[in-house]
Parts: sequence; C-alpha cells; structure tokens
Amino acid sequence: MPRTIHLALHPYGVGGPGQHGLWKDPRVANNASIDIDYYIRLAKAAEHALFDALFIVDSQFINATYPAHYLNRLEPLTLLSAVATHTRHIGLVGTASSTYNSPFNLARRFASLDHISGGRAGWNVVTSFDTGTSRNFGLDEHLDYSTRYGRALEFVRVARGLWDSYEDDAFPADVARGVFLDPAKLHALDHEGEHFKVAGPLNLSRSAQGQPVIFQAGVSEEGRDLAAQVAEGIYAPGGTLQQAQEYYADIKQRTASYGRDPDHIKIFIHGSPVVATTDEAARRREREIFEEDNDFDRNLALLGRSFGAYDFSAHDLDAPFPDVAHLAEKGGRTGASALIERARTENLTLRQVAESVNQFRSSPFVGAPETVADTIEKWFDAGTFDGINLAFRTEDELNLFVDGVVPILQKRGLFRTEYAADTLRGNLGLPVPAN
Repeated sequence: MPRTIHLALHPYGVGGPGQHGLWKDPRVANNASIDIDYYIRLAKAAEHALFDALFIVDSQFINATYPAHYLNRLEPLTLLSAVATHTRHIGLVGTASSTYNSPFNLARRFASLDHISGGRAGWNVVTSFDTGTSRNFGLDEHLDYSTRYGRALEFVRVARGLWDSYEDDAFPADVARGVFLDPAKLHALDHEGEHFKVAGPLNLSRSAQGQPVIFQAGVSEEGRDLAAQVAEGIYAPGGTLQQAQEYYADIKQRTASYGRDPDHIKIFIHGSPVVATTDEAARRREREIFEEDNDFDRNLALLGRSFGAYDFSAHDLDAPFPDVAHLAEKGGRTGASALIERARTENLTLRQVAESVNQFRSSPFVGAPETVADTIEKWFDAGTFDGINLAFRTEDELNLFVDGVVPILQKRGLFRTEYAADTLRGNLGLPVPAN
C-alpha cells in the first residue's frame, strides 16, 4: 500500500503559547476553551474532512501570566468523552501526566473513553513540563528528568498490563448455564516495580481496538528513547526540513533498535497553515498574526515557563542573561539548556533572549491552496513526517484548509477519500496489540 498522510487537529481555544492575542479576535468566543459545543463543532468538521484525530493538550499548573487558554479550560478525558458521543470515526487523543497520576485510575479512564468511543482513544503521555505542578499534588519539588522518564516507561507498561486484564472471550454471558464470566480468563497483574506496585485486575475489558493508542512528544534523549520503546504516535518538534528529516530518521532508527517495526510509530509534526486566495495574501496574513501576538510581557512570562515558571521580571532586562541553569534540570531541560547556551555564546541580554522566544519564523505551510499542498507533498516525500498535527486560529481558517488543500491532497493520492476503519488504530494503520 502507498504511504498516505495522516492529519490531526489541535484546537487553540482562546490561545496558548504563541497565540497570546487570539482571545481578542472577534471570531473567537471568549469562553471557547470551556465550551463543549466549540470542541464538538471542530471535531465534526475534522471528521467530515476525514482527519485521523482530535488532539487535546493539557497541564496542571498555572499562574496569572499563563496564556489565556491555559487559565480556563476543560479536562481532556471529560471533554473527549463528550465529543465521542457526537462523532463516529475521528480518533480522540488526550494528554495526561505519568508523573501526577496513578496507573490504575488513568488506565481505567482511558479504557472507558476507548469503550465510549468504540475504540478511538489515544493517550499522549507527558512527564509534566511545569515544575510548579508538584505543589498541587503534595510534593515540595518536581521530580528530576531521569526519575520522570523512568516512571513514565513503567507507567505505560503497567497500564498496558491492566488493559489486558481480560482475555477477549472472557464473558460468555451464558444465561442457560448461569455463567457471565469465565474466571480462568481474568488475570491479575501483580506488578511490583521501581515506581509502582499494582495488583489489578482492571474492571474493564478490552475495546474494539484492543488498547488505546500511545502517543508521546520526545525531544530530549530520554524523551526520544521513551518514544522508541512505547509510542505508537509521536508529536515531533518540526523546525526546518533538514531538522525534521533528522528527527524522523532518528526516531525510526531507535524504534528498530528496540525490535519494533518502525512503521508502527507514526510521527506527526506541528503545522500552523495559513491559507489564502494567493501566496501574497497568505504571507501578509501570517505577518499580521505574528504582530497580533507579539507582546513582550507575555514573551517574558513564556520564557519563564521553560524554567519552572520563573519570574524574570525581577532582573534587569538589559543585563546579561541571568544564571538560571539550576532551574532547567527539572523544567523544560532541552529547550531551556539551548537558550542558556545561546545566551552565553552570543552574549545576549535578558531582553534579547525574551524577544527571541517569539521571533517571526515563517511557516513552510503558507500560501494559496496549491502552494500549501505542494509543500506538504515535498516534506512528506522527503521523509519528515507520517502526519501533521494541524492548529488553526479560527474555524474559518480550518475551513479554508479543508475546502482548499485537502481536495488537492486527495486528488494526488496523498490523503484518504474515506475512512478505512472505525478505530483510531485502524485509520493509522497500526496493529491491534496481542493480548
């Protein structure tokens, strides 16, 4: 079978990092992030366009400087359970932390979503970026990198064991014999590991797709290695075409090194297309979007998030970038370390580093529909992604992509013209895990 592109939709609500001004747009309701009808409407539009999945991000710590969407938003699994009852084919991927959850409870919640949706659930495994989250769960400090990733690996393995508590034919429900369950086909997990002790079994059978699909976003060495071991979908950082190629090749190679089929991990890059009637109009709109969001105070606060929500406003903006290396280890270490190194080598001030966080960087997926389709095809053929996780500021911009770009991709044989299956695994071309 020829390779085809997978598409997922990542709603912005009233605006996350890098979309600080979105809530001011008159086309965006100021309660979008807590309006279930908004999510249902987007999910239906994406399903009509034959997208693979709706992807919901999450975090469990805020302060008043955080982006508007982060300040007031719905919990992902509750949200997706509601969306599931209004859709039939589109996958439903929710973010949940392996650091601030317990395996039994989270495995049960995702398995429930999988049943409610008829086998369309996916779990985006995160280890929690925000160091302040620890204080919401009774801990004085955020766990270090190696502990978080070791815990994540064990957490996923425990969840998968719990999802296999029942064999697929464990429930004969034979009224004549008075037998509902065959007890020989119920299996306790009895897991004892470094981080967890879980007896099981889970009180829920497997779904139509066997188990929820595991997603992950790995940038660091630990993150990439975790993805290669357990992920079936991955949200990649993107960057330039060459950077995306290198990341794609690295993840596929690591996956093979663990004895897994590299085709059984689907790599999605982030994409924020801007589509207009002409290339010039699209580029002009892209620049307007940047100016709408270019707020220095917000950029300074966003910089602080990479260092555990550190308040950089206490420092002289025009002095050399302060020594905050100790804050990177338990926060966004990869990105934070890169910022520290660049500030050191280029002798940058705090102001310059903060401004660089939101510098204008033109997206490759900007232009008239034919231009955007050409670029997507070029990147796909160059081995940079299996799919794109698409983010649009407004529903109008989603519709421009769906009506303009998707038909071109379909005409070229790059995107489906109908769903292949009713499950997320089926549409991603992933096997049902053996029980």
